[in-house]
Amino acid sequence: MSASLNRLVDDALAIAFSACGLPTETARATRSTLPDLADLQCNGAMPLAKGMKRNPRELAEAIAVELRKNPAFKDVSVAGPGFLNLRIADDFLAQCASEQAASSDLNIVQLPPDTVVLDYGGPNVAKPLHVGHLRALVIGESLRRILDAQGLHTVSDIHLGDWGLQMGQLISEIRLRWPDLPLGATPALTMEDLQRLYPEAAAASKADPARMELARAATAALQAGDPDATAIWQALRDISLKAQREDIDLLGTHFDLFLGESDVQPLIPGMIADMVAKGVAVEDQGALIIDVATPGEAKPLPPLLLQKSDGAALYATTDLATIVARVRDQDPRRIVYVVDQRQELHFRQVFRAAEKADIAPGVELVHAGFGTVNGADGKPYKTREGGVAQLKDLLGEAIEKAGERLRGDDPSLDREQLARQVGLAAVKFTDLSSYRISGYIFDADRMVTFEGKTGPYVQYACVRIGSILNEAELSQIHPGAIVLTEPTERALVLECARLPEVVASAARNLAPNEVADYIFGVAQSFSRFYDACHVLNADTDVQRASRLALCGLARAVLAKGLWLLGIDVPEKM
Repeated sequence: MSASLNRLVDDALAIAFSACGLPTETARATRSTLPDLADLQCNGAMPLAKGMKRNPRELAEAIAVELRKNPAFKDVSVAGPGFLNLRIADDFLAQCASEQAASSDLNIVQLPPDTVVLDYGGPNVAKPLHVGHLRALVIGESLRRILDAQGLHTVSDIHLGDWGLQMGQLISEIRLRWPDLPLGATPALTMEDLQRLYPEAAAASKADPARMELARAATAALQAGDPDATAIWQALRDISLKAQREDIDLLGTHFDLFLGESDVQPLIPGMIADMVAKGVAVEDQGALIIDVATPGEAKPLPPLLLQKSDGAALYATTDLATIVARVRDQDPRRIVYVVDQRQELHFRQVFRAAEKADIAPGVELVHAGFGTVNGADGKPYKTREGGVAQLKDLLGEAIEKAGERLRGDDPSLDREQLARQVGLAAVKFTDLSSYRISGYIFDADRMVTFEGKTGPYVQYACVRIGSILNEAELSQIHPGAIVLTEPTERALVLECARLPEVVASAARNLAPNEVADYIFGVAQSFSRFYDACHVLNADTDVQRASRLALCGLARAVLAKGLWLLGIDVPEKM
């Protein structure tokens, strides 16, 4: 792997700082805020000057003298109180571009292959995926790819809600409605049947204490391993997961594990006993709680309820047991929960409890929360009837709108597949280009447009470059050495060179929006280059070969960025 432009410049800065007898911690370059004056800038002299009680501009001038000895820099100047402005030499910049294009990972910095578990999705048995699952699936998948790109070993787990009273309500409802079924048998049910069955069973249990008692008895039988209850539970789980996987597969979301709350139930008794023995879990009015408040907090966290007075476990109990299982089975360095931001308090309590109980030593527990998908009124998205919108309907609307936007009558196009690729790109890019804590408005018409900051716009830029490269290949015109002569060429190379830093930052902040913002900028930069510079009709062979190589680099960066967002690149558009 070759080094990125920023890393090479940082190395040059470190050498210059050392030559001036200065520490190198602040020898770092960033994108220039004034691109007309410089490509990169370094502000590292100023914090050093303050600590050393020296004039920051004098320090910067001394560093500049050393930097000017390096042929990698075309110009080095000092501005203001001590800003170093750096203009990269054209030959050096062209060399960096060629090395990035030749690199299999486009210079994305590779990290030690630590294991990171990502928990996202979280569907419940007997319920279809709905609009609330969209962001978990899209953000979680993008984060998985971003971390993978850095060489980390990711393990994605959907974490099914497949246990507890909801299962007892369904099992007892089936026994009541189909009393003649043999033990362990389940009627031929569809997901649509379960959608009706579960709310009716829950409502009946809430209205009738006797009915609730049947549900509790069925839950207890399931938890005790009763064969009849277990067989019905397994059938309901299979029906649900089969339907949910259709939406998951449509989105292109990957899971390594399809584990659920049920998988960790055997661990709960031992875990609770251990927490009691350690004095972490204490009795309170017959229940078990964990005090998760920290001394000195302005607003102390309320205690975590570990076990109810009737012995029942809760979501927090299951989440703690899941941490135990993941530490045992995956040995992760981090566990990242991509779950609605409204669950922040829950995860703060769970993480504190895990720390107090020492069940995940050395493991970083992170809640990557996200905001809601909203309707035109700015409130969480609902159907016209006021109900929760199903995910398949939401995606179907975007795919339909994309199909309406597609123009031309090229018989080689699979218009159905293209509508699907463009529609899903529209949804994913809109979702991921918003910072995850923020909500956004779902507007299918706006999402699928080919103008402005949209997924289809970036897709189209990538496809257009591909068509230029294909035309060149048919004409037996080949890319060659990169030679930079025009401002838009330099701007495109500098933009492509930022990919490693953008990926590193997006991974560090768990923020796919940084990648979305970046590739939109690359697409714009390519458009400006293409408008200003002839490629296939360039004036000279050298120029033509160079610009084809630039096109190849831009396409590789765009395609990688789209892949990081879980977006496909169509062959044609």
